[in-house]
Parts: sequence; C-alpha cells; structure tokens
Amino acid sequence: MAKDLSRAVGVVTGASSGIGRATALAFAEAGASVVLAARREEPLRVAARECERTGARALAVPTDVRDEAAVQRLADTAVEHLGGLDVWVNNAGVGLFARFEETPPDLWRDVVETNLFGYVNAARAALPHLRRRGGGTLINVGSVHSRAGAPYASAYTASKFAVRGFAESLRMEVRGQGIEVCTVLPSSVDTPFFQHAANHSGRQAKPLRPMVRPERVAAAIVRCAKRPRRERVVGIVGRQVVGLHDLVPRLFERVMLRSVQRDQFRDARLAPTAGNVRDPMPEWTGVTGGWKDGDASPKGSGPARAAVAAGSIAATGTAALASAALLVLSGQLRRRR
Repeated sequence: MAKDLSRAVGVVTGASSGIGRATALAFAEAGASVVLAARREEPLRVAARECERTGARALAVPTDVRDEAAVQRLADTAVEHLGGLDVWVNNAGVGLFARFEETPPDLWRDVVETNLFGYVNAARAALPHLRRRGGGTLINVGSVHSRAGAPYASAYTASKFAVRGFAESLRMEVRGQGIEVCTVLPSSVDTPFFQHAANHSGRQAKPLRPMVRPERVAAAIVRCAKRPRRERVVGIVGRQVVGLHDLVPRLFERVMLRSVQRDQFRDARLAPTAGNVRDPMPEWTGVTGGWKDGDASPKGSGPARAAVAAGSIAATGTAALASAALLVLSGQLRRRR
C-alpha cells in the first residue's frame, strides 16, 4: 500500500536550489508539510513561499548540515512547529572537480564532511523522532557514482560510495522498527551543482550528457516516501553505467574516462576555486542549472551554447559510449560461445 503523504511532515536538506528545491515542492504538491533546510537563508525562504502557494505548510530553517547541533535543532523544530517527523531527505551536498594529486587535502576532506557526515548527523537527529512516530522513511540522495566511480571527482565519489554503504548498514540495524532507509541514485542532472562545485581542474565543469531534469529525481524521491525501496537509480543512462560497471569493470573504466575527458569540461579556463564547499554562494538558486536550455554561463546570465553543443565527438556522451561498450561486450560473449 502506498503511504498517504497528505498528513506527513518531511524535512529536505539542500533545499535552496537544485534537486532539494524541486523535492520540497514535490512534497508540498503531494500535500505534505515541509521543512526546508540549507545554508542560504533568502533563497530558502523564497522556496518555502513557493511550497506554501500549493496550500501546504512550509518552514524554512537555515542549517549547515556539518553542524551536528544545528541538525538536531532542525529535527526538533520540525516536531515542535509541524507536529512530528515522517520523512527525512538527506540531499545537501557539494562537489569538487580535480585530479586527486592536484586537490588541496583540506578541500577534499571538506567535501566528505558535508556529503557523508552531514547525512550521519541527520540520521542521528531523525531516527529517534521517526521511531517515536511509529516509523518513517529516511531517504539518502546518493548518485550513480555511489555504484560506479568517475575520474576527477574522487572526493565526491568516495563520499557517495560511503553514503550507500552507510544506508545499507543502517537499514539492517533498524529492521523491524517500521523505519525504511532508501537511497536514490540519480545519473547526470541539470542543476546548479556544477556552478557551485569547487574546481581545481583548470576548466569549467558541466554535467555529462544526456541529463535528466531535477524534477524527475524529485518524483523518484517522493515515490520512495510513498512506496519505500532500498535503491532507485534515476535515468536510463545511470542504469547502463551501473550495469557496465558491474559486468565488465575494466571496460567501464575506459569508457567513463573517455566520456569525462570529452564531455565533462568546457574549453573556458577557470582559476582554482573552493566553490560553495566551505561557504554558500549567492548565485544559482533555481531548480535547474540551465544546462539543458543553454543558459548556464558562469555568472548565471547569457547563453552557453558551447556547453550544449561542444562538438560532434563529445556529443556522443556517456549513453552512446556505454551502449557501444555493451555492444562490444555482447559480441565478445557471442564469440566465446
């Protein structure tokens, strides 16, 4: 039976932009009361007002998920002001693009601090409230890179692999308590994540093509709240990537490296930046990053056609390379038979 969200109270972290903002709105449209959390106060309040226009109750609570006490206050605020806690969505995350050996060690560690320990802090705060409620759902937003690695993103990949392992361990520990632990694994998504990410690669990063829209990820998260599943991969390319990784890891590594080298970075040079890893950025507060629509310039205005049509070779993207690799694999299997 699908769970009715019309009387549910949900917390969404990282809700000031991207997947988190889309998810908060999706929960509001499903009738749930929503607590939105992120470091940026003003865009958070704007997003909360957008949720309220659906008729739902919404509350903006500025929170840095790295601060365990602040996350505990977030959980307590949801219970105090909205009457309980039924769903918690761990979504707040940061990125870093660089070769491992060219990454400042403290910046690498800071990515893991947010992406993993932010989720750990949230689980510590949420689980007692979910248990007192008689059960509930903890949803961790991972990535296809929770299952398959990527070059130039070692900190992000390590943190997302850890999130999946953490969720798996936690799921076993709360078994029989009415608490569900789900992991949502999006493939490449059109969000401001890439404008916000730290970068020591020397070039501007962008999502691999083809991309899915953040609303599609938000819909998958809401489906997990209604009908919990251990894991959901969002996007057919994500499923292809995971399948290729599991079937032929050596071939996967060649395919992924080639795809990232050809399609992950724009030609424009970029000075080293910590992005929003340590401090929030005022720019890019919308749901999308403008990558699908060709409006993803670094300053948030003007077209960026090169990001959309970077050349016929790069345009093959992850999907085409994965499909080609799978064809090669199937031919090899036939020959072996």
